[in-house]
Amino acid sequence: MKFPLHSLVWENDYRNLENESTKNDIEAVDPRGRTPLHLAVSLGHLESVRVLLRHGAEVTKENTNNWTVLQEAVSTGDPEMVQLVLQRRDYLKASTALGGVPELLSKIRESPDFYMEMKWEFTSWIPLVSRVCPSDVCRIWKSGASLRVDATLLGFENMTWIRGRRSYIFRGDDTWTELLEVNHDEEVVDTDRFDISREIEDVTLNSMQPAEQEVAKRLTTPIVNTFLDTRHIAFERNKSGIWGWRSDKTEVVSGFEAKVFTVNNVNVVIRTRTEHLTNEEKDLTLEYATPTNPTAITPEEYFDPEFDLEDRDIGRPIELTIRTQKFKGTLWMSEEHPLSLVEQVTPIIDLMARTSSHFARLRDFVTLKFPPGFPVKIEIPLFHVLNARISFGGVNKCSTCEPLDTPPSAATPTPSEEDVYVNVSISISSEMSILTAYQ
Repeated sequence: MKFPLHSLVWENDYRNLENESTKNDIEAVDPRGRTPLHLAVSLGHLESVRVLLRHGAEVTKENTNNWTVLQEAVSTGDPEMVQLVLQRRDYLKASTALGGVPELLSKIRESPDFYMEMKWEFTSWIPLVSRVCPSDVCRIWKSGASLRVDATLLGFENMTWIRGRRSYIFRGDDTWTELLEVNHDEEVVDTDRFDISREIEDVTLNSMQPAEQEVAKRLTTPIVNTFLDTRHIAFERNKSGIWGWRSDKTEVVSGFEAKVFTVNNVNVVIRTRTEHLTNEEKDLTLEYATPTNPTAITPEEYFDPEFDLEDRDIGRPIELTIRTQKFKGTLWMSEEHPLSLVEQVTPIIDLMARTSSHFARLRDFVTLKFPPGFPVKIEIPLFHVLNARISFGGVNKCSTCEPLDTPPSAATPTPSEEDVYVNVSISISSEMSILTAYQ
């Protein structure tokens, strides 16, 4: 039999599924793009779901239509199914998040030390919003596995900018991690320090029991799936000059000559499902027809890769709306830049993305396959009404003499080239010592 686990799931034969799960590939994908767990959830077979989760089936994997196991569980409208999958998803998410911090700090530690400034400029097509769009300069010091990021723009919620003067300091190694969040406005330092292995041990499946309110909320709100569609992404060189005398456009950004590219054919796709919000379902009486198999697909039809199901499928009939936002960005790429995007900058963006929505959107963009070089400037859509232009500058230009109460956007004196790396190290250690005094 080609799909033994899928066949047992189809019949909800969970007793034999228990025995066979260790003998067969639990992540095998059937002709319709589903793992055994995805199939069990879509069919509403709770007992089979329990067995597969107990045997370690991947709960975060997407099916061929880019829906997660949890999203499919919500679509069934079954509170027990949602609770079961949500608990396992949260457990995996918590343990993975803790385990990922040492890896990020290890990447940061292995890369050369540096200082850098990230200038954020925001614009909007809405006149009133555009008039009050702020800018910010994030200042970044990196020394060994220690990292400090200064910022004044904390977020954007309900059409309102959240401002404040903050420093985020990350320190640690493979066994422990420490995060200091310094509120310069109130002169308060919040310190979170934890032992990685002990914290991971404390994360148990029972500790991840979701609240009834959370399950109820998911069952009474639409399922929303947002992703970047980059299948047809294209980077096109910008041209300068008049017709007949046009050439590839270059600009000098932060002292580096950069090639200018337009980013085309990238869409932000927002998909919304609502089938679990209605009680109206067809009363089908065919042999194989159930609320989770409304078009009476037989096992033979489902598992035959040559059989065309056309528009039929298992699971509740999907009520889907799709909204696509055209994505057009601009890149300034320099092949002379001293920093490495992958080795030095991306791990820092990844750390900041855990607490910052605009860093999270930047992370989604910088993980795309860029043309050669370093992106000294990036212009991308950020939120529904906002665009962001991010410039990387001030590389290895730092000072140890600047007082803590100097705003992060202030100008920074430039040391001599031979003092650059020494100053970075002293700046990190001396400013951390001063910050610790706040405690």
